[in-house]
Amino acid sequence: MTLTDLRYLVALAHERHFGRAAEKCHVSQPTLSVAVKKVEEELGIQLFERSATEVKITETGRRIVAQAEKVLMEASQIQEIAAAGKDPLAGPLRLGVIYTIGPYLLPRLIPRMHQLAPRMPLIIQENYTARLAEALKRGELDVIIISLPFEEVGVVAQPVYDEPFRILMPADHEWTKEEAVDARHLAEDQLLLLGSGNCFRDQVLEVCPSCRNVGGLQRTLEGSSLETIRHMVATGLGITVLPSSAADDATMQNPLVAVRPFSQPEPARRVALAWRVTYPRSGAIDILRTAILESGLPGVRPVGRIPVKEPA
Repeated sequence: MTLTDLRYLVALAHERHFGRAAEKCHVSQPTLSVAVKKVEEELGIQLFERSATEVKITETGRRIVAQAEKVLMEASQIQEIAAAGKDPLAGPLRLGVIYTIGPYLLPRLIPRMHQLAPRMPLIIQENYTARLAEALKRGELDVIIISLPFEEVGVVAQPVYDEPFRILMPADHEWTKEEAVDARHLAEDQLLLLGSGNCFRDQVLEVCPSCRNVGGLQRTLEGSSLETIRHMVATGLGITVLPSSAADDATMQNPLVAVRPFSQPEPARRVALAWRVTYPRSGAIDILRTAILESGLPGVRPVGRIPVKEPA
C-alpha cells in the first residue's frame, strides 16, 4: 500500500461517504473505491461496512485508520523538516483560530504578518477548539490559536496574552452610570450567550455561576456568534459579556451600545498558541507570536513575550 492509499482510508473514515471522500482527495469515486478495496484485500480484512446509504468503519478499521493518520503525519514531517532547513519563513503556514478570536485578531494580524514574513502566506481555518485540535493532530494544521485550558498529548501550548472581559449593554442601561460592574449582577438582567459547545460561553458562566440557575437559563438567550449577540444587545434585548478585543471599540461602531469593565478581580481569558511537539518550523511560530503581540488588540496583556528579530 502507498501513502496515497492511506490518505484515501483516512478521508473515507472521516467522511463516511465515498463521494465526499473522493471529492476531498480530488480524485474520482471509482479511483478511491478501488484503492480502498485493494488495501482490504492486501490486509485480508474488511475495514468498512458498505450499504446503499452509509459507510461504517469496523473496529479493526478504526485502529488501522488511527495508525494511518500517524504514518501520514510522520511522512509529512520530511518535507517540513527540509523546508525548515532552508527557510522556516518560506511557504504557507496553516493556521487555525477559534471563532471568538478570529474576527477580531485576523484583520490586525495579517498586515503585521505580511510585514514580518512576506513569503509565508496564511491558510486560515476558523472552528471550535475540539475540531481545531483534531485537525492539528492529523497534520492538517500547523498551529492553532485557542483559549486555555488546553491539553492534548503530543501538543505544546504556549500562552501569548491575557484578555479581560467586558460587559456590553444598551446605551440607555442603568449600569452606564457605574464605572465598573460586579459580576454577580449579571444574573439580574437578561444575559445573551453563545450556544452550547462554545468555550467562551463556559467561561462567561464561570464568571457568574449563579447565571446557571436563573430559571434553568430560560432567561438566557443564545446567539450564533459574538457579532450576532452585539447586534441583539443594540436592539435592547439584554446584556452580554465579550472579550475586550470584541468590546472596546463597540461604541465607535454602534452608538446604541455601551461598554463597562468588571469590578476587581477582573475576569479574563488566557490565549495561547498550540502546535505539535514535532513541528520543525519553530521560527514560524516565533514570528506568529510576535505578530500577534504587535497587532494592538485592545485591552490585552502580553504573557511571557519572546523577542524575535525581524527578518532582513
